[in-house]
Formats: sequence, C-alpha cells, structure tokens
Amino acid sequence: MSNLPTSAGASSEPPSRPPSEGRSRSRSRSHVRSQSSVAKSVADDYSSLTPQETAARLQTSLTQGLSPAEALARLHNQGPNELPHEDPEPLWLRFLKQFKEPLILLLLCSAGASVVVGNKDDAISITVAVTIVVLVGFIQEYRSEKSIEALSHLVPNHAHLIRGEPPRPTSVRTPAWQPGAADVPEEERLMDTTSIAEAEAKVVAISSKVMAAQLVPGDLVLFTTGDRIPADIRVTKASDLTIDESNLTGENEPVRITAEARQSYTHVRQRTNNLEPPGSPAYASAGSGTVGADTQLNSTTNIAFMGTLVRSGHGQGIVYATGANTHFGTIAASVSETESPRTPLQLSMDSLGSQLSQASFAIIAVISFVGWLQGKGLLEIFTISISLAVAAIPEGLPIIVTVTLALGVHRMAKHNAIVRKMPSVETLGSVNVVCSDKTGTLTMNHMTTTKMWFFGGEGPVDVDSDDEATESKPDPVMQRIIRIGNVANNGRLNRRLHDEVPQSASSIAILSSTEESEGHMLRSRWVGQPTDVALLDLLDRFKEHDVRAGFGPRLGETPFSSERKWMGVTVGDPSPDGTSIAREIAYIKGAVDRVLTRCDTYLTKDGREVVLDATRRQEALDAAEKLAEEGLRVLGFASGPVGKHAKSFHSSSRSSTPTTRQAEPHVSHNEDVYKGLVFAGLIGMSDPPRSGVRKSIRRLMRGGVKVIMITGDAETTALAIGQKLGMTIATPREHTASSVAVKPVLSGAEIDEMSSEELEGAIGNTSIFARTSPDHKMKIIRALQARGDIVAMTGDGVNDAPALKKADIGISMGLQGTDVAKEAADMILTDDDFSTILKAIEEGKGIFNNIQNFLTFQLSTSAAALSLVFFCTCLGFKNPLNAMQILWINIIMDGPPAQSLGVEPVDPDVMSRPPRKRNAPVLTRPLIIRVLTSATIITLGTMAVYTHEMLSDNEVTKRDTTMTFTCFVLFDMFNALNCRSESKSVLRGEVGLFSNTLFNWAVSLSLAGQVAVIYAPWLQDVFQTEALGLEDLVALVLLASSVFWVDEGRKWWKGRGRRRLGSGYSQVV
Repeated sequence: MSNLPTSAGASSEPPSRPPSEGRSRSRSRSHVRSQSSVAKSVADDYSSLTPQETAARLQTSLTQGLSPAEALARLHNQGPNELPHEDPEPLWLRFLKQFKEPLILLLLCSAGASVVVGNKDDAISITVAVTIVVLVGFIQEYRSEKSIEALSHLVPNHAHLIRGEPPRPTSVRTPAWQPGAADVPEEERLMDTTSIAEAEAKVVAISSKVMAAQLVPGDLVLFTTGDRIPADIRVTKASDLTIDESNLTGENEPVRITAEARQSYTHVRQRTNNLEPPGSPAYASAGSGTVGADTQLNSTTNIAFMGTLVRSGHGQGIVYATGANTHFGTIAASVSETESPRTPLQLSMDSLGSQLSQASFAIIAVISFVGWLQGKGLLEIFTISISLAVAAIPEGLPIIVTVTLALGVHRMAKHNAIVRKMPSVETLGSVNVVCSDKTGTLTMNHMTTTKMWFFGGEGPVDVDSDDEATESKPDPVMQRIIRIGNVANNGRLNRRLHDEVPQSASSIAILSSTEESEGHMLRSRWVGQPTDVALLDLLDRFKEHDVRAGFGPRLGETPFSSERKWMGVTVGDPSPDGTSIAREIAYIKGAVDRVLTRCDTYLTKDGREVVLDATRRQEALDAAEKLAEEGLRVLGFASGPVGKHAKSFHSSSRSSTPTTRQAEPHVSHNEDVYKGLVFAGLIGMSDPPRSGVRKSIRRLMRGGVKVIMITGDAETTALAIGQKLGMTIATPREHTASSVAVKPVLSGAEIDEMSSEELEGAIGNTSIFARTSPDHKMKIIRALQARGDIVAMTGDGVNDAPALKKADIGISMGLQGTDVAKEAADMILTDDDFSTILKAIEEGKGIFNNIQNFLTFQLSTSAAALSLVFFCTCLGFKNPLNAMQILWINIIMDGPPAQSLGVEPVDPDVMSRPPRKRNAPVLTRPLIIRVLTSATIITLGTMAVYTHEMLSDNEVTKRDTTMTFTCFVLFDMFNALNCRSESKSVLRGEVGLFSNTLFNWAVSLSLAGQVAVIYAPWLQDVFQTEALGLEDLVALVLLASSVFWVDEGRKWWKGRGRRRLGSGYSQVV
C-alpha cells in the first residue's frame, strides 16, 4: 500500500508500527511525551480540516469508506487498533519472582548453611516453609489477575462501520452525496433521521459490525447513543451529538460535537450544560463549564476520542488514529513510565530481614568467641553457631505473613474489592490520605432533582426520593413545574434496557439512577441528557405519566445554545373531541434570569396567575442564588399559550416530528413564540452523595485518615458537596511571614501558580480541590508523598491511570473503570462504592495488627529458646533440650498456634488508631519491650526448672529434660494467649475465648501433642522423655502462667491510663 499523503503540521496517518512496538514497555519518558505531543498536534490538525479535506488526506470516501481490500492492507501495515501491552510473563518466571524478597533469601541461606553443617532436618523444614510461602503468593496473584481479566471482558468492544458499497437497491445508489439531491445514500440520510430509534435501526441496516481492533485510519464509522468511540475520529456528520469525555478529561458534562471545521485555535468546546453564560451570576451556573478538561480536547469541537461515550444523538466520522497513536493510547503509554512504590509492609519486612541477619552474625560472633575461650574445636564452634543462628530466624514468619495477607484478600473479595498484589492489603492500613474523585465515587454520577421552589411556598421543597412530599399528589404549581420538565424534554425511554435486550452493553453506563440493585449502580428507565433524565425521574417519583405522546407532533422547538441558555418547545393542545388543535402552548426551561425575561405573570401556590413585577422577579433570583450556594444546578420553568401573531408565523413551518423525538430539532426562528409566558418556579439539581459515604468519611477521619475530594466542578459547587459529605473545611487564613495561606478550596489554576514547596505547605490544610485536570492529580499526589503521606487514589478514567500507578494504593472502579485504569490500580472496587475503601482500610489495619501479634509470639519464643541455649553454653551446662525437642518447639513457634494468630478477628477499635508512617519499622519499641519481657520470664522460669532438677541429683536425666521441655511448651501456650491482642484483656472479656476457633484448635492440638510426647512409649523413645506426675504438671502450669498474669497486669495498667485520658488513639485530621 502506498503511503498516505501528508500535510504540514501532522502526518496523515499514524506512523507504522513494528510488530514489537505494541508489546514494549521500555519506552523513555521523552518518547512518551513526544508521542503525546504528536497525538495532540494530529487532533488539532484534523479538527481544522473540512470533512472533504479529511477524506482526501486519508484517501477514503465520505459515503462508502474504505474498500475491504484497502482496509485489510492498512490493517497489515498499521497493526490492530489495540493499546500497547506486554506479553504475559511465563508462569515459571512469575513463580521465581516470589523468591526476591530479602527475608526469603535469608531463609534460603540458612537452609544452605544447615546442609553444610549436617542439619538436614532444619534444611528440609526451612525449604518446605519457603516453598509454601512462594506458592501461596503465586497462586493468589494469579487468581487476582484472572479476576481482572474477567472484568475487562464484561463489555465486548465492537464498532459499526461502512466499507465499500453496502448492500442496498441499485436505484438509491449515488457516487457521492450532494446537498439537495433527491436520492442520497442511506448513510447520508441517516443524519436526517428524526429519531434515535430510527437512527439505530439504520445503523444496523447499512453498516457492518466488526471488532474495534480491526479498525484502521480511513474507516467510516457510525455511532449512536450509548456507543463507545472505538478510535480517534474526525466527525463528518453529527445530529444532536453529545459525547461524555469524563474518561479522558475528568469533566462530567457532555460535550456537544459538530462536523464543522475549527476556525481558530482559540475556539473552546461548548459543554451541553445550559446554566453558565459568560459573566452570568452564580445562580445561573453551579459547577458547569469546561473546567478541568484537557486544553487540547477543549480546542477540538469535531473530534471524537477513543474510549469516550455517546450521550445523545448520532453521527459518523473518519478514523484518523488507532491504538497507541490515539489520545487514549498516549495516556496508557505514560502509565508504563510511572513506577509503583514499595509498600510499607515490604519496607518493614526488608528492614526485619536486615535486622535478623545482623542478629544472626552477632550470635555467631559471640558463640564463637565463648567457644574459643572454652577451648572447643573450630568445627564444633561453627556447628553450634550456625544452629543457633538458624534457630534465631523464624522461618514460619513469611508463611504466616503470606497466609494472613491471602486470607485478607479473600475477605476483601467478599466486600467487593479485588486486590491485585497481596502486600497492598496491608498498605491500606498505612494509608493516611485518600484522594477521591467526586463523580461516581463520592456521588452517584447522575443528576437528581432535590429541591423545588415556587412563589407562595414556605421555602424550597425537598423532592428527593426519601422525602414524604413525593408520597402525596403534588400541589398545582408543583404539578405545572413537573409538566413543563416533562414536555420540554428530549429524554426517552431506554428501549434497550426496557426490552432487556441491550444491543450495546456500554449504554448501561450512561443511565441515571432511580432503582437500586444490590451491589450495582442505580439505573433509570430513561436515557438522554443528564438534566432531561433527572426531570423524567422526577416525573416517576411523583407517579405522574409522560404526557408528551398525548400532545401528538411537536409544532416546533428552539434548541439550547450557549448564547440563548434556554430551550423551548411548542405543542398543540387538542380540542375536547380530539379532532383538531385548540391552541398552541409553549414550554421553556433554562437559566433563571433568561426564563424570567420571557414571563409576564407567575403562578401562585394555588394555581392562580399574578402579574410578575420587579419585586417578584428579584425574589426568584434571590431564591435561585441560595439554591446555587448549596451546590445545586438551578433551572427556571415557564409555559403559556402562544400569541396569535407568533402562532400564525410559526404554523407555516410546522413539523410532523413526534413530541418525544431526539434527532436534530425542527427550529422555530421566531422567539416571540416564547414571550408573555407564566413563570412556574425553580428546580435545583445535584449529583447526590452515595449512600453511606458521609458515615465512611467520618469514620476514616476518626482513624487519622484525611479524605481529599478532587473534582472538575467550580469552587462553590465543590465546597457545597464537601460540606454535605462532612469533609474537613479549612478556615481561610491569609499568608503571613510565618505561615502559608489557608483556603477551604484550591483550584487547578492556583496549583499551577504554586511551586512544589508551596503546594506541599498548602495541601496540608486543604481537603477540596476544584477545577482540576489529570496533571493536577499527579501534582497533588507528589506533594502528599513528599510530605511523607501514604496516599490512596481512586479513579476510573484513562486520565486517572498515571496517578493511580503513582499513588501508594491505586483504586480503580470495576463497573465504570476503563481497562487502563484497572491495569494501573492495586485494588479494584467491583461495586464502585467509596464505603468499600473504609472496609479495606479496616482490613489492612487489622492485618498489620495481627502481623505484629504473631511476630511478638514468634520472636519472644525464639529469643527465649536462644537465651536458654546461650546461657547454658556460657555456664558450661549440658544443652537442656535435644534436637527433637527443639524441632517440636519450632513446630509450635512456626506452626498452627502462630498461624492462628494471623486470622484473629479484626479489633473493633482498629480504626481509632492512627495510620503508621511509611518508614515505621515493624519492630516498634512497644513490641520489642513485650518480646523482651515475655522472653525474660520464659527464660528465667525454664532455667529455674532446669537448674532445680539438675542440681537435685547433679546430673542431667530424662526427667530433667522432660520437665524443662514441658515447662517451655506451657510457657509458649500462655504466651500465645497473651499475643491474641496487644491491649485487650482476656480476663475482662475484651478478647473472647471462643472468638478465634482456629486458635483454640491449634492450642488444644499442641497440648495434646505434648501429652503424647510425654506419655506415649514410642514417642518417649524419639524425644527422650519420661512420664511426669500430676503434681509436676500442676506445678509447671502454675509457673508457666506467670507470663500470662504479668502481661494481663501490663494491659490493665495501659487500659487504666487510656480510660483516664478518654481515648488513647483517636486522631482526627
């Protein structure tokens, strides 16, 4: 295939891709930036071309697209329309990567040393332990990846396109479309379709459905409401076309797309929000506008970008970029250049491995020196030193950590959270800042009517779904407002959902919410612009009927425009006999000040019409402003009969379009139709907080976790939402020589003006960020991490992917999230619910709490065993424990009793404890004190028994070693009971004796095994033990329980101080 022609400023086609490019992830940062710049410049260039110039450059047809042969040739040259991805790692390599942790390497070295000195039993036990650890980690990560793959395949990725001459009667074929031609190609007549239903039917009739991966530059693609754009496309035909670009820009408002060539680079895209004319007062726009959107995207009004969603209308266009060369692809490529930080648990385990290594070398050095002083041989000294060093390393620790994390992953999956990497579970317990998108995470991601205002009322009426007002029939004036919202509305029934046969699974994502299904987003039976859907949902809430069909055809419509800031329709009111139209009625909704200028009267609460004077106009404006201050989007509503002169003018251009149509409207150019109307009232809308979010935020704050909201909304809207959610609102403070300025809300523009140091200072006092872009999210995360914070970041769009990977914990949405976001995330919320994050953080804190508990048990047991052997060696005593007895103690130390501590139920008070710092060691000072205290008691008690028995007959007998061995095991069991909680008392019932069934079974089996070792004849021979009397056992139990009573005393003293202070852990940010 010959190269496509080029023009100045941009290549006509994406550069050819070598086969390996899509699979390589070793790109340099400069290359990624240059690719992004190229994608933007190409979009700029194509947006300035006419449709005819675009077709000429890409050597394609505006009516028939590419021929199948040409498309195949370009597919071979360009490669598939897929994002860059790496080949999956071989399973054997994934398995080997599990061995790279320092503690695992230390254990392997210990096993090797054991083989050298002939301790094969130790070598085998250590090797088995390591194998279990890596197998559990490998299996868990493999299962998580499979779960994510299942999520990514929920929605098939197809596209409708025209290639060559589609099959249709020869009589309607024409070589090219010409305006005014009687017979035009079907794909051209698609743009003149008068309803979405007709458009959908024609798309299916005249196009082919192919996998999106088969698209190439030059393909002619058709799309309609609910479709996802499969590539970067220059739109050549558009009918009432709006596209949701939130996946790329973070901006929730749909963008109105046209086919016109861009005239200048200063042109800004028109958002479909009808509430923000330039310079308008706050009540006319609550949070609208092109805020937070990528500058490049805002400057292109005729480009449909890959991954975005068609909200309304239909259109067609020519593909100019596919795969990695799309704007979507450049963001995906940048994700591979962002490295994920090591988790706090990994850092702690690295530190612990280093500490244990140093301890091992210290033990070897001391024992070697003592042995040399005693005149022992070098081989004997080396053997004893290595044995003790191996005993000092709790080889069961990695198993217990891994099993505990795996169980945490399993429990979190039940709470609708898929964890991709096991260490991320514990990291959640260290998170002290959660950065969350507003739309879809903190809020429902659908507009809902919440308040209604009219003259004569006591104030705004709450009309949300939980209000009792919706249970009774509305007042006449409320009924009029609802009626106007119903008629002046282009929303429609979602035929795909209603028939339960969705032809495009992605259309479900754009539905608003009125009916809740467990574990899923709420859905509406309507589809269309968010404002229109909200008004129709209000109709359903009051159990009113859709009256549009009863009016018959619309007589005309004046569509919304950025200058007009309102939209209106005129319909015919049928005569009593239904044979004719008695009168023509106008319905209008829009910005409050614009609607008021078209009204002469207003409707009272009881339905009377009264003259609208200046005082009443100002009253309506003041009411609208108050609603806007609450973060609501405010609309005014009016209706009335059309005047005779206006009616006469308008009737000549009467439309036969049904009232409920969705296509390009029949426009009434005579705006006098909408004068002299009756003002009905106001409606305030918002994207409401999700259920349970406010409570979750409050609990997070109590646990020392700061919640930050990042949104593209205006500052006033963001602040109002933050207040509704119960977020911390900073008190404004001016900048001084000794302190930074404090603002309740920081905007993206203000972030751009700050240096890194200034942002780090300001970010500590701010919880709300407004008018932000994806770049601002990265700046916020870097500033927080520079302060030492451990950051969790939520996101669902392609634009969020770099920030998700940069954050310590990236959290993607499972329902609304893109595949790129899921790939970059550490955790995926399958229900898109912010409250799930609270459960995950609770689980993470509980897991680390359990890790510290069993670490306390293991280290105290290990330290006691070492101390016992060490002191006996130094004092010249015979070793009180033989090899099999030490092996049995190791089984207890690393086996079921220790592992059962890892599944201890999460402490209910765990969320009241502040998150631990990033570099905080796992061996904290309180933990070390507990370990040394317990180890000292165990060592002294066991040494006392050993010396007492040994000195009674001046020799070491089986009874002596049995008493010493049993004493140590009993001390261990009481110590395990202590370690179930660091602060909660067993005696006071704060720790339930039967709350951890696995622990009870583990201790019971260990004690039963100890009894068998003492009394079973064949085990007596193996362990060199003999039977003990009842008095001996009672005495040993009483002595061993001393470690329990001492620790209970410590817990009582600590609890006494905590009760006196009220609460020792509470910390609110």
